[in-house]
Amino acid sequence: MRLLLVTCALGLLACTSDDETAGDGSTRADGPTSGDARRGDAAVADAPTSSQIDAHPGGAPDAHPGGTPDAHPGGTPDAPPAISTANLYFPSGAVWTQDISQAAPDDESDSVIDDLAAVGWGNGGIMQIDFSIVVLRDDGSAPTRSFTAWNPFFFTPDCDTAAVPVPTWGTIEDEDGLACTHGGDCHLIVAEADRLYEMWKADVGASSFRGGCLAIWDRTRVYAATGRGDGCSSADAAGYPIAALLFNADEVAAGHIDHAIRFILPNDRIRPGFYVHPATHTTDVTGSAAAIPYGARLRLRPDYPLGNLEPGARVVAQAMQKYGMFLADGGNIALTAESDRFTAAKWDGLLAPRDLDALGVRDFVMVDGGPRVTYGDCTRTPIGD
Repeated sequence: MRLLLVTCALGLLACTSDDETAGDGSTRADGPTSGDARRGDAAVADAPTSSQIDAHPGGAPDAHPGGTPDAHPGGTPDAPPAISTANLYFPSGAVWTQDISQAAPDDESDSVIDDLAAVGWGNGGIMQIDFSIVVLRDDGSAPTRSFTAWNPFFFTPDCDTAAVPVPTWGTIEDEDGLACTHGGDCHLIVAEADRLYEMWKADVGASSFRGGCLAIWDRTRVYAATGRGDGCSSADAAGYPIAALLFNADEVAAGHIDHAIRFILPNDRIRPGFYVHPATHTTDVTGSAAAIPYGARLRLRPDYPLGNLEPGARVVAQAMQKYGMFLADGGNIALTAESDRFTAAKWDGLLAPRDLDALGVRDFVMVDGGPRVTYGDCTRTPIGD
C-alpha cells in the first residue's frame, strides 16, 4: 500500500519553507493513477514543508564558516578523510559524461525554448546558482546506520531501505550537523568507492535516524536509460542521481567540469504527464503541453561569447556547451553547485550566485531526448539490467 506524501519539490513535489518559495507557491497532490500516493494524493497537514530552492539568493555562497558543527551523533565530529573531490561518480559511458556538443537538436527544441523563454528561469527569470547541497566522501570508515522511514517522505517501491554509511563529521543540506532542524530538504549524500547514497529528508541523531526517500546507486554501473526503473523517483524528482550533476569549487578552480550540470525550474514551467530519459519520473507539474519535460537536456550555443564571463563562470558555461544540463527538479534557483564545506577550493572569489545571469533561455537548445514517456507507476529495474 502506498504512503501519503506531502507535495514537495525535492525528489518529490513542491513545498515551501519560511525563507524559500516554491516555483508556483503552492502544494501539490499528484500520482499517475488513483491510489498512487507516492507523490501525495492528499497533503499531510502537519508535515514539515521544504524545497530544493535557493537559500542564498543574491548573497554569499555557502561557506559554513567556523565553529564546531552541532547535532553530530556521538559528540565532536572527526575530520573528513583526505580524498579526491573529483566529481565523476560513474564509469566512462554514463549519460552524465556524454559529450553532446555535436548532438542534434530535439524536434521540439524550438517550441520548448519559446515556451520557457516567455517566462525565463525561476526567481525573476534570471539564471542564478545555489550552493547548499553537501556531498560527503567516505573512505569506508563511516559507521553504517539503519533508519526508520519518515512518513510521509518515504514511499515504495521507489525508495531503498538498506543501512546508510553516515560519517560522524558530516552534515546534511542547509544544516550545521546531521539533524534536520530547519524544515528544509535535508539531503544526506554519501559517496563511497562503489556506492552513492542519496536520501531526501534525513534526520540523524545520536541514537535515532529517520529518513525520507533513499536512492542507492551502483557507481560501477553504466545505467540503462530507465535508471532505477521507469516511473520511479529518487532523491530528486526526475529520478536520477543528484551528486553526478553537481559541480564543485575544486572542479571550477581546476578549470574544467567533465560532466553535465543539474538545473531546476518552477513547477508551472514543466510539462505534466511526460518525461524523457534519462529521467524516470515526473510530478504533478502544471506547465503547458509545449513546456520542457523532466529529463530534458539543454546545451549552451557554441558561439556564446565566453570572454564576457568571469573566469569561474566561463568554466561552468564551457561544461554547458560540451555536456549540457539536465532538468532534475522543481524550484526557483536554476543551477545547483556543491557546497564548499568539504572541498579544498572555496567559492569565495571563484564564483558568485549571479555570475551566470547573462545566460538567457534563448542561448540554449534542447538536445534530442528520444521518445516522450508517459508517467506511470514505478517499476524497479532489477540489478544487472
